[in-house]
Amino acid sequence: MNNTENRDIKNRWIILFNVVLMTFMCCLDSSIVNVALPVMSDKLSVTMGSIEWVVTSYLIVISATILIYGRLGDMKGKTNVFKFGIVLFTIGSLLCGVSNSLALLILARVVQAIGAAATMATSQGIITQVFPSNERGRALGLSGAVVALGTMVGPPLGGLIVSVFSWKYIFLINVPIGIFTFIMSTKTFPRAIKNREEKLDLKGAILFSASIIALFGALNEGKEFGYTNIIIILGFLLALILFVIFIIIEKNEKMPLLHLQIFENKLFSISIFCGFISFIAISCSNIIQPFYLQDVMKLSPAATGMFMMAYPIVLSIVAPVSGYLSDKIGSEFLTFIGLCLTSVGLFLMATLNEHSSLVIMCIFIATMSLGNGLFQSPNNSLIMSTVPKSKLGIAGSINALVRNLGMVFGISLSTTMLYNRMSYKIGYHVTNYVQGRDDVFIFAMRNVYISAGVVCIIGALITAARLYSKKSGNVMEKEIIAE
Repeated sequence: MNNTENRDIKNRWIILFNVVLMTFMCCLDSSIVNVALPVMSDKLSVTMGSIEWVVTSYLIVISATILIYGRLGDMKGKTNVFKFGIVLFTIGSLLCGVSNSLALLILARVVQAIGAAATMATSQGIITQVFPSNERGRALGLSGAVVALGTMVGPPLGGLIVSVFSWKYIFLINVPIGIFTFIMSTKTFPRAIKNREEKLDLKGAILFSASIIALFGALNEGKEFGYTNIIIILGFLLALILFVIFIIIEKNEKMPLLHLQIFENKLFSISIFCGFISFIAISCSNIIQPFYLQDVMKLSPAATGMFMMAYPIVLSIVAPVSGYLSDKIGSEFLTFIGLCLTSVGLFLMATLNEHSSLVIMCIFIATMSLGNGLFQSPNNSLIMSTVPKSKLGIAGSINALVRNLGMVFGISLSTTMLYNRMSYKIGYHVTNYVQGRDDVFIFAMRNVYISAGVVCIIGALITAARLYSKKSGNVMEKEIIAE
């Protein structure tokens, strides 16, 4: 071990703090804006439909570019790409804070999102690089907890900032933090490992970005126009065609954007798929909860935000512990237990009605959060431990992309099913909460939670099969050795 590696290991917790601080800010900015949209719409004199692009543009750009940055991280060095992301994210935040028109604000959000994608794509690779295998699960567990905290803390924190200051401070708060993380990263981050011989696959990058934009566009607009609309169907078809062409080109490319061989590792592929499933299930719950608390239980937005904090609080405690356990006992069993508990929590949430106790609801949410906390850290550890160091960047970016895709699919699936079941129950088409008909919402909500629970069970069964096959393989190995 050389002096540089010794220094990286010595500074590993400082490096982790720096990485997760930036990750927290990037995830925070995906949700903190939501609560401020009505105020921003009023101040900028635009419609609610227009102002929603402030949120949508951020998520689409991150998902469209994150794989490119993962590849660049492996080529040019993960720390170089991460530091570039910090600079771009900070500049984008400053531009958001000084914007006085919707067009400039959306442009600034695009800049911010490109920077966020660079940090998200390389964060897990940097953590895996500087932490030894016996501490990696704990470190990735902390990173996973911070992702959840950033996403869930956004709405209540955004509400507080908007009520006390101008909406612009939602973005300006990032600037001093961005400057701090950049200075710290230049002092403590490991030296970038580059591969100068490789070139970026531009054809693959363009095709992948275009397919993601078409997919997200269809998913987002489908909520308003309906998924049977011909334009929405064409959007999905375009996304599929572009993705198929992308895969064909990647198979024949000498230096592809996405090394498809990485998916030949069954452990990696199964872990990625289970991660996707878990984010679909949890996003279904997160999007339904505010409706239930405000419309059915008649809580204020502030009180709703406080109750929704139960999930990230439990997760922030459990995720590092499960990461530590995965370092000691392995990850497969923990991912199985985690998905089972998440399923139980989702099925318990399906039993709620207009007369349910809020304390009982918090216990159900805690059960879900406990399960998800037990699952995420070991699953991240499995994903990052199955690839060589030269592919850590692309593996981390695939993991982050799957997280975003799962969240978008979960939101689209839950809202579509919610309004479909409400329309079925009441007898005519509805796209909003029906005043005085709590029973209609409860009926639809129950269907959403049961469906999310079933999705999670599928993931649990897959992890059980993986665990069983591994144990069978170990038994056979021992028998061969004994003979």
